[in-house]
Amino acid sequence: MRADRLLSILLLLQLHSRLTARQLAKRLEVSERTILRDMEALGVAGVPVLAERGVGGGWRLLDGYKTNVSGLNEHEVQALFATRPSKLLADLKLDKASDAALVKLLSVLPAVNRRGAELAWQRIHIDVSGWTRSREPVPHLPALQQAVMNDRRIRILYEREGCTSERTLDPLGLIAKGMTWYVAGGIDDDVRTYRVSRIREVELLDSFIRPPDFDLAAFWERSQESFRERLPRFQVVARIRPEAMPLFRAMIRFGAIDEVNGDVVTMHFDAEEVARINLRGFGDAVEIIEGLTL
Repeated sequence: MRADRLLSILLLLQLHSRLTARQLAKRLEVSERTILRDMEALGVAGVPVLAERGVGGGWRLLDGYKTNVSGLNEHEVQALFATRPSKLLADLKLDKASDAALVKLLSVLPAVNRRGAELAWQRIHIDVSGWTRSREPVPHLPALQQAVMNDRRIRILYEREGCTSERTLDPLGLIAKGMTWYVAGGIDDDVRTYRVSRIREVELLDSFIRPPDFDLAAFWERSQESFRERLPRFQVVARIRPEAMPLFRAMIRFGAIDEVNGDVVTMHFDAEEVARINLRGFGDAVEIIEGLTL
């Protein structure tokens, strides 16, 4: 994960004082281009990384800079203690480790930060599940996690639309979307996503070489954008009575509002019938201008 790599870079620079991009790339098994992007990210985050050119040059931290939890500000501390998707951590068997880590971190925080951490822990709970989505069984998630962490190729039996097929892939990462787990796998010179709950068997095979420039978060963002672009879009333009607008905004389902111009709303749905079912319930409060006949 990129966050782990950024922390590793920071610790390596503290330990060795100065390292070239090539040395960092070799230690972290990524490309030099990736290291340069990571250095830019550290700089944006406020870490004083300096590039020195010429013989004996390389990357170093500003003299006297050390990472120290006492340097965390109030908002950073609260972010660490609030962002704990406990059910997803439990899927990965990391919930107890997460609690232990936070207890240890809490014990070394200065008193001025400790109060904010305790408040965030006690008073903020982030639930990434939806109201209607049921929890999917993911019995093979531990095996997939082992394969991802150890760069082990896997053979899976994958069920989709009642058909089961065998696939061999290089597992590059695990992704949680809401409460649904996916594995990103390299196959046939491509990277695809597989829903973990549809995997019926997992067999660990030999090792594989991980692509040095693969960025899991960037891949998932591109994958989602491509998925959204492929979704059917049935556009409707309607006039909504002002008194019905708040309820209309709250009740629209399986679609989205694209533009609101006074009382005229441009929206889209997954299909014509979905639009008809959603809008028919508003009766005279909705006047269709374009795209649909109720």
